[in-house]
Amino acid sequence: MYIILQPFLTHPPAHSHAKTINLPEVNITFMPKVKETLELQKFVNVAFPALAVLVTVKDAKRNTNGTGNETNIITIAWHTQISRNPPLIGISVAPQRYSHDLIVDAGEFVVNFMPLKLSEQVHYCGSHSGRDVAKFSECGLTPLEPQVLSTHGIEEGLAHFECRIFDTKTLGDHTWFVGEVVSVRAVPGFLQDGILAKDKPPLFYIGKNTYSTLSMEQKLHLS
Repeated sequence: MYIILQPFLTHPPAHSHAKTINLPEVNITFMPKVKETLELQKFVNVAFPALAVLVTVKDAKRNTNGTGNETNIITIAWHTQISRNPPLIGISVAPQRYSHDLIVDAGEFVVNFMPLKLSEQVHYCGSHSGRDVAKFSECGLTPLEPQVLSTHGIEEGLAHFECRIFDTKTLGDHTWFVGEVVSVRAVPGFLQDGILAKDKPPLFYIGKNTYSTLSMEQKLHLS
């Protein structure tokens, strides 16, 4: 069955049982037929926006809290869901990043979804190395006790995935860490009818040190 959204397509294929949906009138600027050729490295910018998450990982190298087992934070925008069963998520980390070897050694990590109001902390964690600073204390963030694994999350986050390493692949100049999600927690009301709540918008990275979030002013639900 085809779903046709007018005015983009007005004539369903003759052989189909197409359902036509009349949308409210909107101002549409049609794209020119001639496209601009971009530098290959710009593919990253074109692929944004993406949720900017803070990934926490145990840091046995530091001992500023006296335990020898602090938690480091890395900002990640290159990540995605991979599988429902088992529940898998992937994060892409460059080998030179301090957190890279920490994830390898720990065998686990936590993905923390952050609110727009903490964009400065998210940016700080992505522009400073855990080799030099203790990011939890520098950013005024609070460790969240884990539910299943042993890595702390971030209490100020909106939602948290505790992940155990499922697979690791070297792909180009990054390492693709596949984590099996073993625990999911979120602030009450984060999801409403299975979608993000308007009053708890997560942080998005749109490129060039710029952050935003969803306005949720226009939503289209297709049944």
